[in-house]
Amino acid sequence: MRVLLQRVSSAKVYVDGKLKGSCAKGLLIFVCAMKGDDENVVNTLTQKISKLRIFESSEGKMDLTLHDIGGEALVVSQFTLAADIKKGNRPGFSSAANPQDANYFYELFIANLKRIKIPTQQGVFGASMKVELLNNGPATFWLDSNS
Repeated sequence: MRVLLQRVSSAKVYVDGKLKGSCAKGLLIFVCAMKGDDENVVNTLTQKISKLRIFESSEGKMDLTLHDIGGEALVVSQFTLAADIKKGNRPGFSSAANPQDANYFYELFIANLKRIKIPTQQGVFGASMKVELLNNGPATFWLDSNS
């Protein structure tokens, strides 16, 4: 699984011009399930995200978690994180999980965040979406279960 975290002051996701999800201060999380992913991978990454100390303390150091700041999450599926652009000019996506598995892991990811008491909203799996965000930092983090 590949996850791109963006620390945000706010974020919104729209489908067909309609607001589908939003968050205030917290994380915009782009998620891509990969071939070979399983529930353990999802569980490990959601626990890792909940414990990441990537928010600034009063001393200006990244020392606080999403829970510490009372933050929220907006989760958006993004299969393009699986892009392979090593050869040629067109990305390949053969390493991405099939849509049925990817949707299952996406929903599990969201359920896990909610279970650990992170207020979470989401986009629509597989839809063409417009994402609006105010990146705080900017601070962007890449998590990959294979590295």
